[in-house]
Amino acid sequence: MTPKVVAPAATAAGAGAATGPLRGTHPAVRIAGTLGQRVLMLVVLLAVVFSAIELLPGDAASASAERGESTADLAERRHLLGLDRPVWERFISWMTALPTGDLGTSARGQKVTELLADPLPNTLVLALSAFVITVVLSLLLGCWAAARPGRLTDRTISHATTAAFAVPEFVVSALLLLALSLWTGWLPAVTVTGGDGRPATWTMLIMPVLALVVPQTGWNTRVVRGALADQASAPHVEAAHLDGLPLRRILMSHQLPGAVPAIATGIATSTGLLFSGAVVVETLFNYPGIGTVLAGAVAARDTPLIAGVVICAGAVVSLVLLAADLIRHATPGVRA
Repeated sequence: MTPKVVAPAATAAGAGAATGPLRGTHPAVRIAGTLGQRVLMLVVLLAVVFSAIELLPGDAASASAERGESTADLAERRHLLGLDRPVWERFISWMTALPTGDLGTSARGQKVTELLADPLPNTLVLALSAFVITVVLSLLLGCWAAARPGRLTDRTISHATTAAFAVPEFVVSALLLLALSLWTGWLPAVTVTGGDGRPATWTMLIMPVLALVVPQTGWNTRVVRGALADQASAPHVEAAHLDGLPLRRILMSHQLPGAVPAIATGIATSTGLLFSGAVVVETLFNYPGIGTVLAGAVAARDTPLIAGVVICAGAVVSLVLLAADLIRHATPGVRA
């Protein structure tokens, strides 16, 4: 019998099943319900962001104040920035302008959409590269381990992926800097941008992408392995074993199709961790993305700019989660 492997897949699948629309409803209703959930989550998240920044010491006016400015000057700046209005009023004003594509004006007087025009595509390139590599590696390692349940290969992959997920992105980044830049000189330690605001060479993407891929692959490999282990006890898989089918054929034709919903949900759930890790990685490697913008915006208490970063990242994560929901609801039941 195939040993049972406890992994994050069951938790991810359970969370998706608990929050997703009911299978018995019409597909259009399911899609609309899922979209409504994602929009509501974004609104709540933005409300938390506005409230959290309000609780921090200082504000955008004091953070951008120059030496020697009087109290009257600070009061005038607070009035110009709208900081003398209640936080709920500023939040509603920002939200009502959002459908028109207006993300507000930063504390420095620049349009948030203009400030994010260059960093956002850079972050999407970084995140998409890391996401694709993570999915490929996770599927390969998870299937490789599932094809040899309980053997040395399975145990080695399990221990290695657990260790990889446990290592934070900043530790992975530091190790990569030591090994690939300081000791060997193979790759540049920091990202240098060209005239278009993009990294000057593609090699400057390698270490930031690897720093995101390592922990993400650790998590998602266990998701894949756990989902395949869950399918190993399914009746049609056991029947395939009794029929004497090759293990590789059973894995690819019987276990993997049934595991797709859980794998998709688990991988989609981890995209939030991917974007949070990008904030750290972009700062360490001086990568020109929204993570660097966010770090500066928090220091400046720049609420509109922080909210702009959050809505962009949240929209991308919500789209990935929506795609996973659609895959989960579109996948037919386990076939005998």
